[in-house]
Amino acid sequence: MFPLVRSALRPAARGVQRIALRGAHRKYEPDFHDKYGNAILIGGTISCIAVFAYVGTQVGLDWNASPVGRVTPKEWRED
Repeated sequence: MFPLVRSALRPAARGVQRIALRGAHRKYEPDFHDKYGNAILIGGTISCIAVFAYVGTQVGLDWNASPVGRVTPKEWRED
């Protein structure tokens, strides 16, 4: 049984080896992500930080404002 399995797998292994050798001899051509990936990542990070800084400084949000001590309950009305 073992020689039968070995002979059945041998052509497939040779085919995989041929494909691997063919791919190894081809010149590597960079695609879009190789060319522009880091620039797009850095540009997105910078724009995100810029928008966050603008919103945090110019919009006038009160960060971590606690209503304790400033909110007083209304008088109870019985109708």
